[in-house]
Amino acid sequence: MEYISSKTILSTYKENLDWFGINYNINIYKGCCHGCIYCDSRSNCYQIIDFDRIRIKKNSTEMLKNELRSKRTKGVVGTGAMSDPYNPFEEKYMLTREALELVNENKFGISIATKSSLVTRDIDILKEIQKHSPTIIKITITTYDDELCKKIERNVNSTSERFRAIKKLSDNGIYTGVLMMPLLPYINDDVENIRNIIKTAYECGAKFVYTHYFGVTLRQNQREYYFQQLKKDFSNVDLEKLYNETHGNVYENKVIDYEYKWNVFKDECEKYGLLYKMDDIIRDYKGKYDKTQISWF
Repeated sequence: MEYISSKTILSTYKENLDWFGINYNINIYKGCCHGCIYCDSRSNCYQIIDFDRIRIKKNSTEMLKNELRSKRTKGVVGTGAMSDPYNPFEEKYMLTREALELVNENKFGISIATKSSLVTRDIDILKEIQKHSPTIIKITITTYDDELCKKIERNVNSTSERFRAIKKLSDNGIYTGVLMMPLLPYINDDVENIRNIIKTAYECGAKFVYTHYFGVTLRQNQREYYFQQLKKDFSNVDLEKLYNETHGNVYENKVIDYEYKWNVFKDECEKYGLLYKMDDIIRDYKGKYDKTQISWF
């Protein structure tokens, strides 16, 4: 394992109302080995060389300890933006668990995005954090089909395993939901997939299903990488040609019949009583805390 230097581990205070109302952000690991063919973090603009290789930020626990103590304003600490905090190496190194212990000790909230069922290992700490501060777990699920999952998210827990993780978290009272993104045009954007994800999320006790965009973003080297992977696993159709004919060389590649599929998504969420609007989700998971705590966030 390679350790890399970092000047800081915790971002400065800012309430991000576009992303679950988080106030701070941490990334203990750099790079990701999940092998998801659509990941925009692979793009050159993020300057992550050899993106598919995991590296650890040196002294992350000690840095986080000092930085949390120095913050005068409490808030929700987010993690999982550029690197999954529950990558396979976390099982051995337990740096995310150490970070959660510090978040709890210093009375901050936590917002986790992951594709790994390993998050259930830390239910004990999450329950402690949730006693005093807003806590939200977002598990990404892009396809209901385990076989399709193996093609587009090659080194990740299967969809079935992730749904079981949602149920376990929910059964333990942890505020949990689904990130249903990205929806890849011609691949996992069919109405049946959307309906199955929402229905199963409800059955597993999820509080919300969120997606901010029906489509996939493609730019720079990630665009090239994406089409290379499509040729390997979907060789029966020239998807690159189809994308280019439909969208051209653009950053945002929306699904076909966007408005219709969005309405299906909205109607299904409302049918099962699942939240899907960002402001409603923020209000719901933070709302049970008293006025003094809410003023911190």
